[in-house]
Amino acid sequence: MPIEVWTWPTPNGHKVHIALEELGLPYTVVPVNIGAGEQFKPDFLAITPNHRIPAIVDPDGPGGQRLTLFESGAILIYLAEKTGKLLPADPAGRYRALEWLMFQMGGVGPMFGQYGHFHAYAPEQIPYAKERYAKEVGRLHRVLDKRLSDAAYLAGEEYSIADIATFPWIRNPERRNIDLADYPNVKRWHDAIAARPAVQRGVQVLAQNQRVGSMTEKEREVLFGNTQFQAR
Repeated sequence: MPIEVWTWPTPNGHKVHIALEELGLPYTVVPVNIGAGEQFKPDFLAITPNHRIPAIVDPDGPGGQRLTLFESGAILIYLAEKTGKLLPADPAGRYRALEWLMFQMGGVGPMFGQYGHFHAYAPEQIPYAKERYAKEVGRLHRVLDKRLSDAAYLAGEEYSIADIATFPWIRNPERRNIDLADYPNVKRWHDAIAARPAVQRGVQVLAQNQRVGSMTEKEREVLFGNTQFQAR
C-alpha cells in the first residue's frame, strides 16, 4: 500500500516529495492547505500534534504495522532506513550525513524561515531583525560552500538525505537576496541536484497550489497570528 504524505509545497514538504521520488516508493498526496488553516483540522492533528507539515502514514511500517510520523528530518531518516538507500552504510558516513541533516534542521531551515518572515511577511519593518537574519543566511551559505569545497555532497562523495533536506531551502536564492555565483561550490552542488529527474518531479508535487502574489490577511493571520497559538 502507498505511503500517505500529508503535505504542502514548501521546502519542508519538498524534502519528503523528493525522497519518495528518489527511492521509488509509492505514495499518495493528501494536501494540507496551511494558508487556509487545514493543519488545525482534527484528522491532521491525529497524525501530528505539532500541526506542521509534512507528516506521513505508512500502512506497512516496522513489523508490518501502521506508522504515523511527523518532522521532516525524522521522516527522511525513516525512509532511508526503510529502503537501505540515501544514507551511507558505513558508520562514519552515516554520522556525517546525520550531522549535515541536523545542520539543516537546526540552522538552515529556521534561519532562512526567519529571514523570509522579517523580510516579506512581518507586519512591521524591523531593521535589526532583517539585518540579523540576512547576515545569518550569508554565514550559512559560507559554511555550506566550505564543506562542498571538500566533497561532492554534504555527507561526502555520496548523495544522501542531507542533500535532499538542504536543497529545497537553497533553491530560489533570489528570495533571500543571494547570488549563488558568490558561493561557487554551493552553486555546483545545487545545479547537480536540480538536474536530477527525481528532484524535478518532487518539486512539482502540488506546484499548482503555490501562492502567486501577496499573502492575504487571512493567510497572514493563520500562519503568523494568534490562530496558531490556540490550545488544541
